[in-house]
Amino acid sequence: MAYEYRIVRQVEFSETDMAGIMHFSNYFRYMEAAEHAFFRSLGFSICTTDPEPVGWPRVHAECDFRYPLRFEDTVEVRLLVKEKRERSIIYLFIFRKLNEQPEREVARGMMAVACTKHDAGTGRLVAVPIPAAIAAKIEPAPPELLCP
Repeated sequence: MAYEYRIVRQVEFSETDMAGIMHFSNYFRYMEAAEHAFFRSLGFSICTTDPEPVGWPRVHAECDFRYPLRFEDTVEVRLLVKEKRERSIIYLFIFRKLNEQPEREVARGMMAVACTKHDAGTGRLVAVPIPAAIAAKIEPAPPELLCP
């Protein structure tokens, strides 16, 4: 079972603001990219129809910024499964700037996602249990990995 995944990205010029700092919204895009890569590493897509069609809307997202990232900085985004509930997952994301010595943590984010299905009768999304095939491959990270 998995509780961790890492991606490495390089900050693109288009992701920066007029001050040359990565715009805050891109941290959320990086978190989402890490989540999608995590699912692919488990043999699933975030837009899965197998074993059944479910969606993963965000019900909460946050990010605390410690140091700026700039154009061409290399950043590792580490995803940790903070909690796995019957119908939702909470992720912790740790951003580390890799192209400076010593490497350092520059931000921490969190995202809660609900497992949902489209209810044809009402036209609404309803929370459903995480499909067993997916739930069987995901576990919460050990608590010592979640602390700063």
